[in-house]
Amino acid sequence: MSTEAPVFDPQDIPFDAKVAVVAARFNQKVVDALLEGCIGRLADFQVVGDRVEIHRVPGAFELPLAAKLLAQTGRFRAVICLGAVIRGETPHFDFVAGEAARGLAEVARDEKLPVIFGVLTTNNEQQAWDRCGGKHGHAGVRAAEAALEMIALAWRVTRGQAGGKPRRQ
Repeated sequence: MSTEAPVFDPQDIPFDAKVAVVAARFNQKVVDALLEGCIGRLADFQVVGDRVEIHRVPGAFELPLAAKLLAQTGRFRAVICLGAVIRGETPHFDFVAGEAARGLAEVARDEKLPVIFGVLTTNNEQQAWDRCGGKHGHAGVRAAEAALEMIALAWRVTRGQAGGKPRRQ
């Protein structure tokens, strides 16, 4: 298990970048902690106010459809998906976690848009809390950083070729 997250280097974040955040309601206390960290980190880079839209879905299984609907609006430079799937006594965990991951990856590829997998998949609730600002860092913060880094990459690849520099507030 890796405990070292990549170092975030904010470059080329367009001044008008707008982000959608989709958060599951299942395991809501954990997901709310992810959401708080995510929104706080976006704010560190002035991605605030009308540049962020937050949407709720019932659980992690519903994240891919929400991401697809949001991506297809063309309003966002990235969609961040937050959830927590905690293993129980049945195989439900395997189906939900796997389908959420597969579905979000598919949306990203189909829509050519960064779709960030900020879904915790843990064996127990304590492991989830350890990833919400505990001993394993903060997955919500890392999801925001991943979105911003991918927004910058997409800008450099698609718009940066035409020259000029992005404007950041």
